[in-house]
Amino acid sequence: MPEPVHAGTPTDAFPLVWSVYRWIDGDEAGPDTIGDWAAFGTDLAAVVRELHRIDLMGATRTGGLTWYRGGSLLPCDQWISRCLDECRTTVGSELDIDALERLWRAALELPEPSGPHVWLHGDLKPTNLLVRKGKLHAVIDFGGLSVGFPDAEHSTLWDFPPQARQAYWDALNLDDLTWTRARAWAIAVGISGISYYWRTFPAFVAECRGRLQAILADVATR
Repeated sequence: MPEPVHAGTPTDAFPLVWSVYRWIDGDEAGPDTIGDWAAFGTDLAAVVRELHRIDLMGATRTGGLTWYRGGSLLPCDQWISRCLDECRTTVGSELDIDALERLWRAALELPEPSGPHVWLHGDLKPTNLLVRKGKLHAVIDFGGLSVGFPDAEHSTLWDFPPQARQAYWDALNLDDLTWTRARAWAIAVGISGISYYWRTFPAFVAECRGRLQAILADVATR
């Protein structure tokens, strides 16, 4: 993880909290940089396991440590339902939006998470995972650090090939309820990303579309 060397405070010149971190060499995780996807999935699971084991040191899900991805799915339903409807008119011909909505609604029927809150990175997507010599080397961008339920932490697994996803699942021994909720979070982030960034951020829209296509393919093979 990157080492912070300076924390800046808001000023008139830049009205937000900012920080400086030491540079970590590496390339974005992807097909041109990963040598063994199963090993990558296992290594990522080890990072997540250790992060979630770190003591909260009294931190609670309040203030800056509150983020929707660490909570439950139900409060997001109205928003995600609207995004699903919007996506029917944009990418509906490319994605089975009805199937994605069925998966989303099935997850809403599940019991609420009951485990303890943990530290969450919140955005373990390929651009935040650095690779060297074909292996996971560093995790960056802790701007979304929060406290909450771990389900959404696993949602970015559909950004990676099935070998990585299966190895990650096996390494963490995730149960079906957790996996189903994680998949619902992946749907939520993908659908909302397409809806919000459709006209302004085509690269991210493509990333979201790829994630949703992977979800549909994964469901078809299980």
